Amino acid sequence: MDNQIKQKLPTQEYCSKCASPVTIKIPKGDNRHRAVCTTCGSIFYENPKVVSGCLLTWNDKILLCKRATEPRSGFWTLPAGFLENNETVEAGALRETYEEAGAKTKQIALFLMCNLPHISQIYMMYHGELLDGDYSAGLESEEVRLFGESEIPWDSIAFTVIEKTIKLYFEDRKKGNYGIHFDTIDKR
Repeated sequence: MDNQIKQKLPTQEYCSKCASPVTIKIPKGDNRHRAVCTTCGSIFYENPKVVSGCLLTWNDKILLCKRATEPRSGFWTLPAGFLENNETVEAGALRETYEEAGAKTKQIALFLMCNLPHISQIYMMYHGELLDGDYSAGLESEEVRLFGESEIPWDSIAFTVIEKTIKLYFEDRKKGNYGIHFDTIDKR
């Protein structure tokens, strides 16, 4: 691991296939510590989680949700969440947007792909127009509102990646051209 950042060791204790204890070791032919079953030899890989969401606009305003769950309950965010198995990134963004903000759109385009290696996440944020201006708070949101640029509650934004997404959107809007952005936020 010469040129790699120090690996966080797996925390799995038991095999999900046969329930035997696992050991943490570097399997033959690998270069990282893995949870390896002491009985059946199954190797368990821990991979980053993909978060997908939408920045939806309506009449020069963006749709934000006030979180009703931890982490960062009571703070504002764009509707987003973890991708489910057998789901496209776009479908996940649309599902999370509907679940958290009761909002729909006809079409979305990739806006930001951001690596967060310190928490092993990858954010895929999309941009689109809010359909018919309709929205409502879902179970994970205390409140959902449209905000103009001067109204954004910057001191109450839940996550750095969400703040970055919103700022990039307003920068692109001023230029009159929306691009696809790539970034990394590493707080280690």
